[in-house]
Amino acid sequence: MYLEHFGLNEQPFKITPVTEFFFSGANRKEILEALIYSISEVEGIIKVSGEVGSGKTMLCRMLLEQLPKHIEPIYLANPSLSREEMLYAIADALGLSVEHERIGVMMQNIQNKLEAKARDGKRVVVLVDEAHAMPIDTLEELRLLYNLQVGSFKLLQIVLFGQPELNSKLDQPNMRQLKDRIVHNFHMQPLSRDILENYLMFRMRKAGYHGPNIFTPGAIKLIADASVGLMRRANVLADKSLLAAFVEDTHSIEAKHVQAAMRDSELSPQSTLPSKRIIYAVTGSILIVILAWLSWSYFGNHQTADITRPTIAAASGNVVIPQASVSSPLTAESNIVTTAPALAISSITPSNVPLATMAASPVASVPVTSPATETAKPATSISRFEQRLTAGQRLQDDPRAIASIQLFYNEQVSVTRLEGFLKRAEALGKLSEIYLLPTKLNGKEGMRVVYGAYPSAEAAKLASKKELPQRYQEAFETTIYLLQ
Repeated sequence: MYLEHFGLNEQPFKITPVTEFFFSGANRKEILEALIYSISEVEGIIKVSGEVGSGKTMLCRMLLEQLPKHIEPIYLANPSLSREEMLYAIADALGLSVEHERIGVMMQNIQNKLEAKARDGKRVVVLVDEAHAMPIDTLEELRLLYNLQVGSFKLLQIVLFGQPELNSKLDQPNMRQLKDRIVHNFHMQPLSRDILENYLMFRMRKAGYHGPNIFTPGAIKLIADASVGLMRRANVLADKSLLAAFVEDTHSIEAKHVQAAMRDSELSPQSTLPSKRIIYAVTGSILIVILAWLSWSYFGNHQTADITRPTIAAASGNVVIPQASVSSPLTAESNIVTTAPALAISSITPSNVPLATMAASPVASVPVTSPATETAKPATSISRFEQRLTAGQRLQDDPRAIASIQLFYNEQVSVTRLEGFLKRAEALGKLSEIYLLPTKLNGKEGMRVVYGAYPSAEAAKLASKKELPQRYQEAFETTIYLLQ
């Protein structure tokens, strides 16, 4: 309907995967290249995870088109197969006639065929789409197929594409043998706001559009918030926004057009970060506890049997404040409780550290440089996780910090693993550059791990190539994350 109005040859925002519209940004190209290399050169099962609408099926279709000629793919689009049905599907793809054969005979025929292909220099890979919906018995049968080998040469490669629920399924005790054979894990990250703008115009130009950018900043922001960076949702909103602009006879997609699309799609903006009210409430609760203990320590004249007085270290003159537990925004999903750490405060008197000053300035601003640095050394009593979580809260509130470099995103928060990563960052001398940002995607709590704070997305992009440690450049598929 709107094709002629915008000078398009075809619909730019189809939700059906069409490989001509494959977008290589936001680590998609890197994952595709890594998959081709892994299938060609490395043994072991490969897993690709991502939220609904993140582009997994499109990636799978691209993989089918770009695999080397000596690799023969078997694509299983229907994951709800029983173990027998899956074996029949694989046998049929290999050109075998095994109708009504027993499973043992069918397995032997499949092995013989794979051995013959290996002698001819061929390699077979099974691509399983929507693997999170595959029954556990069928997944176990896949593992048994993977075990087929001649000498030390594996006869079959397997790639599992699935939603994050696949990770939970593989964490079950009876799935540990399959999980142990997964040698590569790739995650499809949501699109950040600046990458989303590139994505939308990429699709427009692929469909034949030749004019300037038609999406206003307000429209981009609304699409980014409502889609949560997921391609399929962005496609739906962009398509309906084009229709709304066509009805108004305008060529500029504005916020009002996206709002109309959101109402029609029953989508609303979703913040990927915890609200500032929650952050302020948690920070304020911690401060109230600290101030109460300080006031009691220096001005209280009563002792109560039910309350333990602060322990005074005679040698150092330090006052050790007992810990106060405060629920973190992460608690709802991961049952992790962040505890306000015990603070060692030296030589505090009402004259040199006024309590009113502490209450009035609960959070210090984070200087924005390229990358951001912190002059104060972390207190030894504060864990690295807690320190960088607090630093991340400050970073979100600093209006000068516009962008950061996202290293990775964890859907399940593991304090132990993050603490290990932060320990290695400290050994590199880069702990002060790491920030932890709690986030929520499709109702699930997670954690973004970002590097540095920059005044613009362009500055962050430049830093990701020139200033980011080489170890991080090699280990992570980095993207630019907009803070504001």
